Amino acid sequence: MRLLHTSDWHLGRSFHGVGMLDAQRAFIDQLVTFVRDEAVDVVLIAGDVYDRALPGVYVVGLLDDALVRLTGAGAQVVLTSGNHDSAIRLGFASRLLERGGVHLRTRLAELDKPVLFPLDDDADGTGPVLAVYGIPWLEPRLVAGQLGVETASHFEVTRAATARIREDLDERARARTVHSVVLAHTFASGGISSDSERDLSIGGVGAVPLDLFDGFGYTALGHLHGRQELSATVRYSGSPLAYSFSEAKHKKGSWLVEVDAAGIGEVREVLWAAPRTLAVLRGTLDELLSSGDLAWAEGAYCQVTLTDAQRPAQAMERLRSRFPDTLVLGFDPEGAGAAAKASYSSRLAEAEDDLSVCCGFLEHVRGRGADDAESAILADALETVRLEGMSL
Repeated sequence: MRLLHTSDWHLGRSFHGVGMLDAQRAFIDQLVTFVRDEAVDVVLIAGDVYDRALPGVYVVGLLDDALVRLTGAGAQVVLTSGNHDSAIRLGFASRLLERGGVHLRTRLAELDKPVLFPLDDDADGTGPVLAVYGIPWLEPRLVAGQLGVETASHFEVTRAATARIREDLDERARARTVHSVVLAHTFASGGISSDSERDLSIGGVGAVPLDLFDGFGYTALGHLHGRQELSATVRYSGSPLAYSFSEAKHKKGSWLVEVDAAGIGEVREVLWAAPRTLAVLRGTLDELLSSGDLAWAEGAYCQVTLTDAQRPAQAMERLRSRFPDTLVLGFDPEGAGAAAKASYSSRLAEAEDDLSVCCGFLEHVRGRGADDAESAILADALETVRLEGMSL
């Protein structure tokens, strides 16, 4: 069998105000062609299929078209939900869709209910089989009680979820040879867990140690947008398209996984053609407008940082005379203090999270940043909205 590991499609997302539906359609065209040409048996989508819990009508139609075309090309699809998806909405009609070869794993009750694929002639039901499990995004405070854990942390809920999968695998392995693939939408740190340091955090985001996935034949991760190999059996496919300028140097793609009766075999990279080049440019306005080395960026989406000692007049208009798709413009004047270096729009484009956006807006409109008490209030309000969105 051949499995194609993808994730983080983020259908419906925009890129600095530019709609990406056409680019996402182009990716799906590439995907369907690859599935047909390479005789892919199963397409895996490890969460964040949509970019938001309530996707638009055209976005839903795009996923519908993709699933029809993929199954028409001869592949089955196994997908799970990510933190951007509404698990309930994405999982609608799962039993009906399964008849057409689309297997949704978005509910906790389905953690230990794998999709089974025979790996040879299985007339008597005892031959080797591939079991594909799905772990959707697990919001600790929402699922800890259902998973029977006392501590609402990413480590504990993920450990409980993988324990359920191992129990099911052990039971099935008593009657036949079972090879396993696990889809999980999570932030894996690559570390080793211990009783003294269970819950990890990187940049304020809950992370789980890599050894929680020990023993599985292949773990197909989603959540991080850079394609990467954490171990021989644990990988991120990354997003199929760049969704921020921080991804300008990424080579977008997927992993093609070979499986046979002996287990997981070769894993090789698959690259997707980018619809547009991303350019991150820096220099004075005159340098950028006159440099012959930057001809390649004239048709790219551009993020530009100007270093002129004084802010040039009509900077954006002049830049767009050469780089028409300049989407982000920032200023880093030589010799200027830190407070004068960046415009509000450039700081907003580089904000790391929603709290940074809110605090940045507060500083912009009143000239003073949020104090500790105000930051705490904003953080609580954002968390409440996020949890409500997850439960929709």
